[in-house]
Amino acid sequence: MRFGRHGWLYCVAQDEVVVFDFETGECLGAVVRLPGLNEQRELFVIARNSSFAFKGKPVDIKQVARDLGVRYVLEGSVRKSGNRIRITGQLIDAASGAHLWADRFDGALEDVFELQDQVASSVVGAIAPSIIHAEMERAKRKPTSSLDAYDYYLRGRAARWQLTRDGTDQAIALYERAIALDPQFAPAHSSLAMALGNRRSWGWSTDPAAEASRAKTYAKSALDLDRQDPLVLTESGNALLISGHGDEFELAASLFEEAIRLDPNGISGWTYGGWAKITLGNYQTAIDYFQRALRLSPLDPRIFVAQGGLAYAHFFLGNYEEGLKHASAALHHHPNYGGALRAAMACNALLGNIEAAQKLWQQVAKLFPSDRVSETRKRWQSGFRSDKDFAKLQEAYRLAGMPE
Repeated sequence: MRFGRHGWLYCVAQDEVVVFDFETGECLGAVVRLPGLNEQRELFVIARNSSFAFKGKPVDIKQVARDLGVRYVLEGSVRKSGNRIRITGQLIDAASGAHLWADRFDGALEDVFELQDQVASSVVGAIAPSIIHAEMERAKRKPTSSLDAYDYYLRGRAARWQLTRDGTDQAIALYERAIALDPQFAPAHSSLAMALGNRRSWGWSTDPAAEASRAKTYAKSALDLDRQDPLVLTESGNALLISGHGDEFELAASLFEEAIRLDPNGISGWTYGGWAKITLGNYQTAIDYFQRALRLSPLDPRIFVAQGGLAYAHFFLGNYEEGLKHASAALHHHPNYGGALRAAMACNALLGNIEAAQKLWQQVAKLFPSDRVSETRKRWQSGFRSDKDFAKLQEAYRLAGMPE
C-alpha cells in the first residue's frame, strides 16, 4: 500500500482509531463519532502524524495492528482517471485476516465533496455494526473465567437481539453482571434499561410496574454517567418510552434528536427517532427517518427495527400493501420480531387477507401469549397522540383474531 494524498488507513480498536495521512476531515469526523465500540466512550482519533513511521514503507496489516495495539483495520485507496474518482475501502480483522466489509464509491471530481460525504456516512454506517458483530462473536468465544464488563455487555447484546423471552432474561442478567464489575459503564445501564422495558412491554414480566420503575432508574443513571454517547441516548430514550412513562415522552424525543446531532451517520437515532414520530402521528416524517437509517446502514443486523417502523408508518397512512412489504422485509431479517409480525398481521387484516392475518396472529400468540387488544396501548410507546389511528390498529388486531 502507498501512503500519501491518495491512500488512507484507519486502525480500529475498542479505544482508538489511528488515521494515516489522508486529507478527508469529513471521514475523520464521522469515524470519531462511532458509538458503542469503547467501554467508556466512542472512538477517538490519534493525530495523522502518528502514521509517519509507516509512510513510504511496505505495510503488513497484521504487523501494523500489533505495533499499534489494535484489533481491526480499515484500509482503502483513492484512484483518479480523467475527471472520475474511485474510493475503495475494506475492514479487516487483523488477527485472522478476515475481511468483514468492503465497498467502493465512484464519482466525478466536480462532485468530490458530495462523494466525500457519501463515503464518510457509508463507511461509518458499515463498520460500526461490523465491528460490534465481530466483538460479540469474540466475546462468545472467551472463557467465562476471563470475561470483563465489556464482554458481559457484548454477550448481553447478542442475547437481547434474539428477541425471545429466554434471550431477554439472559441479557438482563448479563447486563447486571457488567454493571457489577464496572458501575460507571454507561452503555450497560442503558442496555439494561431497554431490556427491562422490552420485557415489560412484551408481556414477559411478572411485575410490570416494578420492571417499568427499574427501566426508568437505569435509563436515568445511564444519562447521568454519559450524555455524549449516542447509543446511551437512544437506548435510554427508548427505555423511557416502552416502559410506559408518558411523562418522559418529551425527554425521550429530545434524546433521539441529540443522538442524531452527535452521530448523524449512525442508525440508532434515526430509527428510534422514527418510532417517536409515529407516536406523535407524524407518519411521513417517521418514514423519512427510517429511510435515512436504511440508506446509512442497509446491512446493519438491527435494520429490521427501522423496517418494522416503516411498516407501521405506512399502515397508519393507509398504505397497507407498502406496509406489508416492509413488514415482510423485517421478518426476513428477524422472524421473531414482534413489531413486524403485528404490523404484517394488521396490514393483511385491513387488506381483507383475513386468513393470512389469522395465521400471523398464531405466530404472535406463541411468542407473546399475553397480547390482548385492550392491552395494546399499554404495550405501545407512551404518548400515542391519535385515538382514531390507534382505534384502527386495534380493529385490525381484532380482525386477525387477537382476544379482547
